[in-house]
Formats: sequence, structure tokens, C-alpha cells
Amino acid sequence: MSVQPINNRADTFLNPVYPHSFPDPFVLKYNGRYFAYCTGFSDDGRVFGILRSSDLVNWEKVGSAMTPLDPSPPFYWAPEVTYADGKFYLYYSVGNETLMELRVAVSAEPDGGFVDAGMRLTNEEFAIDAHVFVDTDGKRYMFYASDFLKHTHIGTGTVVDEMIDWFNLAGKPRAVTRARYDWQVYDPQRKEKGGVRWHTIEGPAVIKRKGIYYEMFSGGNWQNTTYGVSFAEADDIGRDEEWAQYSDGEKIFPILRTIEGRIVGPGHNSIVRGPNNRELYCVYHRWTEAGRVLAIDRMDVAGRRLFVIGATDTPQPAPYRPQVTGFDEGW
Repeated sequence: MSVQPINNRADTFLNPVYPHSFPDPFVLKYNGRYFAYCTGFSDDGRVFGILRSSDLVNWEKVGSAMTPLDPSPPFYWAPEVTYADGKFYLYYSVGNETLMELRVAVSAEPDGGFVDAGMRLTNEEFAIDAHVFVDTDGKRYMFYASDFLKHTHIGTGTVVDEMIDWFNLAGKPRAVTRARYDWQVYDPQRKEKGGVRWHTIEGPAVIKRKGIYYEMFSGGNWQNTTYGVSFAEADDIGRDEEWAQYSDGEKIFPILRTIEGRIVGPGHNSIVRGPNNRELYCVYHRWTEAGRVLAIDRMDVAGRRLFVIGATDTPQPAPYRPQVTGFDEGW
């Protein structure tokens, strides 16, 4: 165990912190190290690339998570890893893009060796972007995105379902955030969906602060300047009503958004604590010539509002190092 001064930190970092393709990033903090997972196939023919870091800024490639299913569908999206009782559970969506289901794979280590558990978690034709949230009372919930074809604003939205255990959902999903505003339009005439005006809300990430639940989500189409990340909040995770959304896209903009001419398509974020276990970071992808690359920016909660200091493209103060190292610092 070593002790470091309170303000001992590196100087600055500059986004993107990993300038290569790494779409839909999720970052797990485990034993003081960070493991990042991304959508899609890796160069080795396996799926879900993995990076490792000790400071959220300097990342090294360590391999990929698992062997594709047999027979293998073409698309593997949005992996997210949860640790419990000595095992790592990787939740992911898989399918042919039109039909997508959620599944889970298990490993004894965070940096590979995941094996699919052999079961489908969801019943919907389209289910993506699994996010596991464990409440302060120990109850487990899965948030994910699914389609709402009879809603006033047709398109993809997010739901929550209780988890019976790490392998089974209760099968009673409730709507959390569905499209309400024009900034959430994905395509005004989406051919794949019969030419309807299609909206998209996806990529849920949830935290709880002072009894209030916050769900961050991505909305719209990354090619539009209106695209970005916003949030919804609720006092009760078990409520039947949808959560209250923060951004209407006109008077109140998304908290992380495209900056025309500078930053394109910041979205699909996860939330993680910094090395000092106090700072909160929004981890997200944004578009460059290399594709969707990995970026981080500080975030926090003020009253009933979440805010992100970004998206940044100038040098930022590097994450503060821990005062004490050499123990499990948790989430």
C-alpha cells in the first residue's frame, strides 16, 4: 500500500483518449483498473474488443471478450460487464439488425474468456443496449432499448425490467423514456420501417444520487446537429409512469451534443468513477475519420440535474489519482 499527496495528478489529457475505432464503449472499474468493451468483431475474429487502463487516459489493447455464437449472427452490439461473487457477466445484443435479442456471457476474468450462457434474456423482436443497475437495497434491474410501434412518437425507447438473477428477467418491462421531441428524430421517412417518422432513444446508463434515479440516454441521429445525450429522472424506480425528461431540444438542449465543425456525434455513454473514486466520468464515443473513437469528460450532479463538462476538444485536467492505492476501490 502506498500513500500519495491529495493533489498528485498528471497534467492534462486530450480527447479522444483512444483514437481508434471503439464504438459503444462501456468501462468497468475493477480493483483499481479500468476495462473497456466495445461493439463488434475484433481483428482476431472474436467479438467485443477490450482495452485496459490504470488512469482512464492511457489505454492498451488486451484482446477480445468471446468467440462468436455458432451459427453466428452478423451483429454483436453494446457489451456491458457487471462483476458479482467472483464472476464477470457480459450482457450484449446480437442478431441481424432487424431482429435483436439480449444475451449474457460469463468469465472468471474481466479481460477475456467469456462464454455465452446459452439463453435469450428478452422476448421482444428488437432489444439492444443492456444496462444493469443494482439499487441500494440490493435489487437488480436491467434497462435496455426496444421498439414502440404504437406510441405517439414511433421508434426506439428504453425500458426497465427486474432481474430475477443474473440470467433471468422478470419479463415485465416498463417504459422509462420514449421519444417526445423533434431532436429525437432518427429518420423522417425511415424506409426500413415502412417510411414512418422514426425516433430513437437508446444507450441507457443509470445512477442514483440522494434518492433520485437518473437515466442517461442517446437520442436522434448522429449525423444531425441535434444529436446528443440527455437524461431523465424519477424518485421511484418502480413507477409505472415514464421518467421526466430534461431536454426538449429547443429551450433546453442535450447535456452532451454535437458541436458543429468541431465534434461529431457524441453518444452511447457509460458512467464510471475516476481513479480517486470520487470524480464521475462520462465515457462515450464520437465520430472521426477512424470511426467512433473513445472519449471521456467529467460529469456531476447538481440538484436534480446531471451535467457533463464537454464534449471537449481542448486539454483537460487529468483524472486525480487516488490518495491510497493497493486495495479494491470498487465502482
